[in-house]
Amino acid sequence: MSDRLLLATRNPGKLAELQRLLERAVPGVAVVGLRDVPDYPEAPETGATFVENALLKAREAVRYTGLPAVADDSGLTVDALNGMPGVLSARWSGRHGDDAANTALLLGQLADVPDERRGGAFVCAAALVTPDGAERVLERSWRGRVVRESRGSNGFGYDPVFLPDGLERTAAELTAAEKDARSHRGQAFAALVPLVAELLGRS
Repeated sequence: MSDRLLLATRNPGKLAELQRLLERAVPGVAVVGLRDVPDYPEAPETGATFVENALLKAREAVRYTGLPAVADDSGLTVDALNGMPGVLSARWSGRHGDDAANTALLLGQLADVPDERRGGAFVCAAALVTPDGAERVLERSWRGRVVRESRGSNGFGYDPVFLPDGLERTAAELTAAEKDARSHRGQAFAALVPLVAELLGRS
């Protein structure tokens, strides 16, 4: 099998997070990102769910590169907003990947919501697709609540305003190791690692 595994992302924070998880657990497999392979036309994330979008991205990556590929789709679901931003998390403000604008809009929308109703969860669906057509996908969540002001400089996205249940620090105040051990993405990729080992013949 291939000694390279493609993570279908251009987000450097996400790539580093997933490299830490997979390279430790699947020795001999180099984890590369979209910046490490020739450009291909990326289809818009049109799925209605995280699972649909993760599979769409992973299948597309395999089709264009011939490498086994892992893709995830993740976002923040807020109870008081009926599960939004959800799959629209990265472009909630209208500009894809503008973390500051997305977070400011979210905080504005929740300004009048009392603390006890600011619950929500980070959700991650992770998909693995191989060139021979094998597919695996799973979903994990990380419950918490949205605080009123950004705190911390680690992480990305909505991490500075997400206070995980049982902790007094936001996701952006945790170390990388602490976040990996608890987060939606950490849980999803930890669960995916044995499948990667199995499908890449490294188990």
